[in-house]
Amino acid sequence: MNDTTNDISHALEAGVLRLGFDRPARKNAMTGAMYLALAVALQQADADDAVRVVVIHGNEDAFCAGNDIGDFAAAAPSEGERPSARFMKALLRMGKPVVAAVNGPAVGIGATMLLHCDLVYAGSAAKLVFPFAKLGLCPEFASTLLLPAKLGHQRAAALLMLGEPCTAAEAQALGLVNAVLPPAEVLPQALKAAAQLAATSAPSLRATKALMRGEELAGYEARIAQENAQFAQLLASPEAKAAFAAFLQRGKGG
Repeated sequence: MNDTTNDISHALEAGVLRLGFDRPARKNAMTGAMYLALAVALQQADADDAVRVVVIHGNEDAFCAGNDIGDFAAAAPSEGERPSARFMKALLRMGKPVVAAVNGPAVGIGATMLLHCDLVYAGSAAKLVFPFAKLGLCPEFASTLLLPAKLGHQRAAALLMLGEPCTAAEAQALGLVNAVLPPAEVLPQALKAAAQLAATSAPSLRATKALMRGEELAGYEARIAQENAQFAQLLASPEAKAAFAAFLQRGKGG
């Protein structure tokens, strides 16, 4: 199994499913189709006994630049579940181990998704950025719950309110990544860890992951729902519209 669907590559070998962002020209910025492809892949992986571990990765230049602003701005309002929300639910409910290999920028949801991965390996040039407030929006994926709980209010505020970039070394010091490596070694290390997990009892790992999260999973889902409701309201604000317009204009060279 080795293919690419909607800019998401899939490769399964020895129980390890690799899901790769494959849109290098846009620094792997996420479109609605990419969110849906990832959501489906994760849901199928969780139900497939042939998959023991999932590895999410980009390339050596970029992990994920967050939402593709052009695609996001052009998307028609929907009464149903947004593609990004479907992806969040699939990753949040994933019962099997998820390992992330991060090089270059991890922006917006590219950063918040890492809070839901079990192991995270970062390249020396990796950078986590939470730019929501600067875009007139609020953070998502339960990051307003997870980051303050993990880092304390003040350090979380620097990331979420000021939008200060977090280098790989800083992320390791804060406990957001397991190790920092030369860029070329990041994916191999993630795959090595995944192979170790794949050789471990699957029921044991599923039970361990469930127990580690305990009763908190429901709290994460509730916070995501709160964030998404606020996000939708802020999306229609003059500040967000102006920030999006400025971003798109810069993209055109204006």
